[in-house]
Amino acid sequence: MNRSSKQAENNPLPSYLDAPDSVSSWLTRLFKGIMVGIGFILPGLSGGVLAVIFRIYDPIIRFLSRPQHRFLKNVLYFIPIGIGGAVGVVLFSLVVEAAFGRFAAQFICLFIGFVVGTFPSLFRQAGQQGRRLSHWVILVASALVIFIVMLVGGQIALNVTPNLAVWLGSGALIGLGVIVPGMSPSNFLIYFGLYDKMAAGIAALDLGVIIPLVVGLVACVLLFAKGAAWAFDNYYAGMYHFILGMVAGSSAAIFPTVVFPAFSAAGLTDQGLSLPAALIFAVAMFAVGTIGSWLFSKLEDRVSVQRDALDAASKAN
Repeated sequence: MNRSSKQAENNPLPSYLDAPDSVSSWLTRLFKGIMVGIGFILPGLSGGVLAVIFRIYDPIIRFLSRPQHRFLKNVLYFIPIGIGGAVGVVLFSLVVEAAFGRFAAQFICLFIGFVVGTFPSLFRQAGQQGRRLSHWVILVASALVIFIVMLVGGQIALNVTPNLAVWLGSGALIGLGVIVPGMSPSNFLIYFGLYDKMAAGIAALDLGVIIPLVVGLVACVLLFAKGAAWAFDNYYAGMYHFILGMVAGSSAAIFPTVVFPAFSAAGLTDQGLSLPAALIFAVAMFAVGTIGSWLFSKLEDRVSVQRDALDAASKAN
């Protein structure tokens, strides 16, 4: 068996395009898009991580690496995801000060719960083609690297003056968050003093901010998508364990950089809560996120198994 046929065997054509569409599946993809959009600009999180969690990361990368392949079917599939992503970004920008500004730590705990609840499913997916010692090394190394980068970066405070080039670069940074799950672009934008300005610009529908952000994001994703797809085709287990490490390391780094400071005396004063109330709120949000995403991942696993069975049956016939 030559390399190309073996590659095709390990990576069959995407069955999600052949699955029957319905109003419920369209709305599900819309919801996924909203959550990923929020993840793009929620401090501490990565839209790429949420794309992995909601099982749309691989379809996005494969479509962008080969946009000519089944173009119309892909466009129809991604329309609700794109709409949801835009809605998530705009809605979150509108409430960033009102809700997340006051209770940022608790809402971030909700999203960390989303990550934790789906980790067992992601771990099983990473091991579908086997798991060797080298994969464990990749997982641990990537987790440590992103944890240290985020921890050190959290101590940096710069103030970059926004302009066209800066917003293009910020969009490219967000695009990297799509290609490299676990990397949180919003954290870096906070380090550069651009996060609040970006959120305000999006909330005000300022095209001078929005257009260069979108151009930078799309250009970055298109530039690196083919490389990411090639890496998945040739090093599936290694890539997934790398992503798992990035997810675990970035999630762990959120606690000392974003969550814990909220429980200081100053943070509690801003929230208007006592320490026990703030902790209970955070734990409750974490539990809701964990349980909700675990149940969602179980449903996604069941649907994935059914699709794989249909694929196998169609190939046998």
